[in-house]
Amino acid sequence: MANLLVRNIEERVVEALKSRAGKENISAEALHRIILEEALLSRRKTFAEVVASMPEVGTDDDFSRMNSSGRPDVSG
Repeated sequence: MANLLVRNIEERVVEALKSRAGKENISAEALHRIILEEALLSRRKTFAEVVASMPEVGTDDDFSRMNSSGRPDVSG
């Protein structure tokens, strides 16, 4: 494994890292590794993948817009 030295970090960032690490009961160094790994190696789903993973919940008619009187909105 390689070592990484990061210089000139704002003190408030360091304090936030230490605080969060303490809350998670891990070292600041371990949390730093986790944050870097998540930021650089995690693959986030695309919008299309998120939509495709949604369960069937009804038909288009179930989601029709209604006007203030509770009738279907036919304005467009």
